[in-house]
Amino acid sequence: MPTSVLVAYGSTNGSTAEIAEAVGEVLRKEGLTAEVRPAPSVASLASYDAVVVGGGLYAGRWQKDARRFVRRHRGELVERPLWLFSSGPLDASASERDIPPVPGVKKAMDRLDAREHITFGGCLREGAKGWVARMIIRNGKGGDFRDFAQIEEWAGRIGRELTGK
Repeated sequence: MPTSVLVAYGSTNGSTAEIAEAVGEVLRKEGLTAEVRPAPSVASLASYDAVVVGGGLYAGRWQKDARRFVRRHRGELVERPLWLFSSGPLDASASERDIPPVPGVKKAMDRLDAREHITFGGCLREGAKGWVARMIIRNGKGGDFRDFAQIEEWAGRIGRELTGK
C-alpha cells in the first residue's frame, strides 16, 4: 500500500498552492504521509509512492512550473500512481460541470498514464502578479471560485484509493 504522497504544484499567485495544501491535509487525515511542495523545489520522486500535481491555468496552459515538473520527472511519474488537477476558471463553471483538461495537460495525462484529472475553480485577488491578471481584476472579473468541499471530496477519494479503504 502506498503511504507517502507528494503534492507538487505550480502557482503564480498562491491560489493553486492553497488548493495543494488542502489536498495534502485531506490525504494526511486519510492516514497517508503527504508532503506539499512547489514543483521547482522537487529534485527526485524516489521517496514518494504516489504523486498529485496541480497547476494554475493561464491563457489555456498549465502554469510553467507544473509543465516543467511533469517533463523533468516523466520517467519517475510513470512508475507511480498519479493524479492531476488544474485551477483556473474565474466563474462557477468548475463546480457545475466537469471541465476537461486543456490540451497540454491531456497530453501529459496520456503520456504518464495519470489516473484522473479535475479542474477546480480559480481565484484571482487584488495584488495579483501579471498585466493580464491586473486587467481581469480591474474589469471586475476576479474573485475566489474555489470550492473547497469539492477539493476535499476529490482528495478523499485519492486517499481512500491509496489506502484501500
